[in-house]
Amino acid sequence: MDGAKRVVRQRVDRPVTVDEKVQAVADPPWETVYGFFWRWNRAGVVTSIRDQLRRRIRTGKGRCPHPVILIVDSQSVKGASTVGKDSRGYDAAKKINGRKRHITVDALGLPVMITVTPADIQDGDAARDVFWRLRLTQPQITQVWADRGYAGDLVDWAREPLWLSSRIVSRPKGTKGFVVLPRRWKVERTIGWCMNARRNARDYERLPQHSEAHLNWALITMMTRRLTRESPRTSPWTRKTPATG
Repeated sequence: MDGAKRVVRQRVDRPVTVDEKVQAVADPPWETVYGFFWRWNRAGVVTSIRDQLRRRIRTGKGRCPHPVILIVDSQSVKGASTVGKDSRGYDAAKKINGRKRHITVDALGLPVMITVTPADIQDGDAARDVFWRLRLTQPQITQVWADRGYAGDLVDWAREPLWLSSRIVSRPKGTKGFVVLPRRWKVERTIGWCMNARRNARDYERLPQHSEAHLNWALITMMTRRLTRESPRTSPWTRKTPATG
């Protein structure tokens, strides 16, 4: 049974095309794969696995398993023809017709909450629902870092009823091109991790909940590889050169 679930887990990560419905003998039918995917997501198994992996990585680094500081950002992606009109929109700023992913991470860049909305939903409007859910599921949170899209009335709203301190990180004046911003680069890196899974390059799912599940699966894969890595990777830029003489 464990071997069958492992095959299903591998198949969930890949888009199901018409050609793939003609399966090899060793692979389960696509209906079986989708059935497991649908049931696990509806039962909360996917988010439970994600949260347990995050807690294990944090404790392994000597941190509290429950974060108190979070970083939030959004990403607009194009929606495929399978995305219905009722769950898609047009992001005028990015000129993208599709959906928007609101991703919340901890100080290590590990996922805490992922929400998918139509692309025409403003960051500040979506953040009210995100912050409210965060307060219910993560009551220990005290501070959230975000960009200017989350400024304005949202800062006061989060402070009064939710007791959340919102810190806005802005680009330095006069800067052009790519600039590494404090705190915010961690959530942007997490978005890049999501894009390593090819099916996350755009949104193919009819239901936003299934889009959230695929993003979670991509980050579950990343965290699992990090935990099962035999030895930590050493960057050539931080590797110490042996002393000579």
